[in-house]
Amino acid sequence: MSILSFSQGSVITGAVNEAETGNGLPGVTVALKGTNQGTSTDANGRFSLAIPSTGGVLVVSAIGYVTQEVKATQPNLSIVLQPDVKQLSEVVVTGYTEQSRKTLTSAISSVRGTDIKDLPVASPDQLLQGRTTGVQVQANSGVPGGGIFIRVRGTNSVNASNDPLYVVDGVFINNTNLVATGLGNQVPSNPLADLNPADIDRIEILKDANATAIYGSRGANGVVIITTKRGKAGSKTRITFDTYQGLSKAAKTYKVATGPELALLENERFINDGGNPANVPYRSIASGGLGLPAEQPTYDRISDLFRTARTTNYELSATGGSDKTQFYIGGGYFKQESIVRPTNFDRFSLRINLDNAVNDKLKIGTSTALARTHRNVSSNDNNPGGVINSALYPRSNLPVFNADGSYAKYGNFDNHLALIDNLNNDAVGTRIISNVFGEYNFSPSLTLRSSWSIDFNDMYENNYNNTLLLAGQPRGTATSFLSRDITLLNEQTLTFRRTFADVHSVQVLVGNTIQQNTFQRTSLSGQQFPSNDLQTIASSATQTGSSSKSQAGLVSFFGKATYNLRDRYSLDASLRADASSRFGVSKRWGYFPSVGAGWRLSEESFVRALNVFDELKLRASIGLTGNQAGISDFASLGLWQGGANYLDLPGTAPLQLANPDLSWETTRQWNIGVDIALLKKRLFLDLNYYDKYTSGLLLNVPVPRKLGYSSVVQNFGAVSNRGFEVLITADWFNRPDFKWSSSFNISRNINRIEKLAAPITTGSRDIFRLEEGAPLYSFWLYHQTRVNPETGDAEYQDVNKDGAITVADRQLVGNAWPKFFGGFSNTVSYRGFDLGLNLYFEKGAKIMNMNRFFMVHGGTQRNIGYFPEQLDRWQKTGDQTSVPRLTTNPNSNNYGGVVQNLSDRYLEDGSFLRVRSLSLGYTLPRQLLSRVRLNSLRVYVQATNLLTITPYSGLDPEVNSQSNVANTKNFDWATVPQPRTFQAGLTLGL
Repeated sequence: MSILSFSQGSVITGAVNEAETGNGLPGVTVALKGTNQGTSTDANGRFSLAIPSTGGVLVVSAIGYVTQEVKATQPNLSIVLQPDVKQLSEVVVTGYTEQSRKTLTSAISSVRGTDIKDLPVASPDQLLQGRTTGVQVQANSGVPGGGIFIRVRGTNSVNASNDPLYVVDGVFINNTNLVATGLGNQVPSNPLADLNPADIDRIEILKDANATAIYGSRGANGVVIITTKRGKAGSKTRITFDTYQGLSKAAKTYKVATGPELALLENERFINDGGNPANVPYRSIASGGLGLPAEQPTYDRISDLFRTARTTNYELSATGGSDKTQFYIGGGYFKQESIVRPTNFDRFSLRINLDNAVNDKLKIGTSTALARTHRNVSSNDNNPGGVINSALYPRSNLPVFNADGSYAKYGNFDNHLALIDNLNNDAVGTRIISNVFGEYNFSPSLTLRSSWSIDFNDMYENNYNNTLLLAGQPRGTATSFLSRDITLLNEQTLTFRRTFADVHSVQVLVGNTIQQNTFQRTSLSGQQFPSNDLQTIASSATQTGSSSKSQAGLVSFFGKATYNLRDRYSLDASLRADASSRFGVSKRWGYFPSVGAGWRLSEESFVRALNVFDELKLRASIGLTGNQAGISDFASLGLWQGGANYLDLPGTAPLQLANPDLSWETTRQWNIGVDIALLKKRLFLDLNYYDKYTSGLLLNVPVPRKLGYSSVVQNFGAVSNRGFEVLITADWFNRPDFKWSSSFNISRNINRIEKLAAPITTGSRDIFRLEEGAPLYSFWLYHQTRVNPETGDAEYQDVNKDGAITVADRQLVGNAWPKFFGGFSNTVSYRGFDLGLNLYFEKGAKIMNMNRFFMVHGGTQRNIGYFPEQLDRWQKTGDQTSVPRLTTNPNSNNYGGVVQNLSDRYLEDGSFLRVRSLSLGYTLPRQLLSRVRLNSLRVYVQATNLLTITPYSGLDPEVNSQSNVANTKNFDWATVPQPRTFQAGLTLGL
């Protein structure tokens, strides 16, 4: 605890000291209630503040302590700052308003920026992994700045977007991927990587309908509210410099069969296919063979692929403010190399947050972020011509270079070094996210706020494939894309707050939103270049181009009312009406109500008499939210397209069937929760159970082809999500010289398709299947029952009992949903030392290992090598193994025929426990720093992804190489793994 003491006068002076050590405590804010006057303690804990002769009420606040008020009417007063138990005493952002958590009726999770600021990640959504309940976060791959899979309480939709809404300082962020370069089925970029995580003050995740319905058509998938740092009134200007340097490596790399092992397997395959043992391919050269197996060389391509990658980060910020003006300015540079060559990502960022009190009534301000990003985009995941596949697939006994020193190529694969050394895919992004607002106080109870926002996202790509690459044959090819996505937003809110008789607290908000989104893209391509030195499209012999533009608008009106009686009973209600230009004229409006109630039983005498609970609150809510994201801007209209030319004359053709009745997806969600604090508020429990039902899915429903169309977008189908969330937080010790706190969370979500017109297959080789009664992300495969120990052939379940293995015997054999997931964090500080540990875990999810699919092929892939697993194949009668004998005979159904390898032989348990971060830091004593006029200095070391415990045989269980294919997940095909990173850094405060 800390003690505040001060002396009375027209200018009061005082000091804030740690009670036991007596050291001055900086950063404590002392403000005069009802005015803009305030100050903060300096490095020695001292402050001074002018007050009127009539006195006043001082508001004392500090991070980690409960905000208190004291009357400045007596000289030499002192108060004790009580430690904040976080959850039940903090104020959270609930959507356009703020509310004390103790009166909250919604399910909202919070993450503080100080807890996540040092993680070496490019985007803020990655920081949420394992930090809160009900939010599943996975990186699709280890590519810096790459796509992220994030779901708040499950997946609601089949065709529409399932990503949450991101709101940064009131700006609705557009998270559309703008990279147009074809890179397989991996999402190559994450638009949220344009945001600098170092600028974040806190993150709120709105999960239930009572919290999200105020966002209407945006709230069905949850809302992530990001609040960035701002200056405080009456605080001295503080300058902070932060840097860290890191080195990353792959925790695990690919292992392939050596040259002798490959030759042994090929000879065996030849004999099993009926070949003469005397004529096996790998026999002595004298007998006409390729050389004996033991004589075969091994060429290591994998070592060329992986590298020790570097991460660099520099941050410089200034924050402070007078009674009139407060500011935060932060600039940063971040660069991260991929552990797989040659990809990298770098970002320059600048943020300016400014607040100014024009007078007692009017306040204006801005939150503006600028970012410039560069990606050297590499084709990897789920791409036969990618860098990883070019190193992984060629047989290990084949040389990397030809005899003349040129790059050796085999089959349809580029030479891996040719790709690494000559890849020229550059994507340069420019991002402006800005909000300008004004607030006018008609009275202490009534405030009008108006804001204007822009999210300007621009991506410029230049790609050149030279003649050393297959894509550049015969004389080079080039493409160029300019993609631009602009969101304009204007909002007005009118808020009334009033407390009557110190018993009844009322807050009423009404508002409206007008939004316009414009997307446009221009593309150019060129072929046949005179030289690899001339790479601009203007130099090509053949040039083509195209352009497109799309625009959508949204108009919204909303209102919310909150009533609280004696901080004991709470009632919330909200209603939002949205009109979207994407729907039919008669179906544009959607209405999304919600209601929530809370009861603090700990304020009741019969609960107090138990003397067990410090806090006990019941919560319940129900509401509707909508979804329109993920469909085209003109989804309801009948469309025609040009380009249907005939005899050099322009022509048009039908493109899309009209559906004037197209309307919103709607999600109904109810939630019940319990908040409990025990042991003098040192132990906190947050329990939630929810039920979500999404109906009117926006689906591409097949229509008879005689109509001239294959499908039409309709409202049909339903998906449900049900689950529970448990959060346990403990403050074991909270002493001045020793603090120890822990947090554990676990969540379970059960996803189910409730209604679907017909099964839908998707993904590579239709591996995923959607059907009624099953969850999304279900794998549709043949079930291998065993390898016959007598014959060595694989046997599969005959589902329809017709005596033959056909497509009708494919079945749902598992899904990519974990049975449960969660995280654990532990923070210990002793004197100047601090130790932090964060774990993340998932249990029960399945992963389709396509690397094994291709590399344990039994000899059917003549240009592809083997994984060492192929050595575990059946060889003789009585062998017990899951790997069948080597053969290309399709009748065996081992690796070909009807089965075509699509069996659950390659479906694996993707459960894992990961040490997400482990850090050790030391903060120098203030007495020492004051001699050199420094406010603070902390040095630290940290390991990220230090250890992963998993039964999965691939490089990384956190994977999805088909992330841009709808309704697919946990599909591993040549995917860059998450790196293991070691870093060192320092934070310097002036």
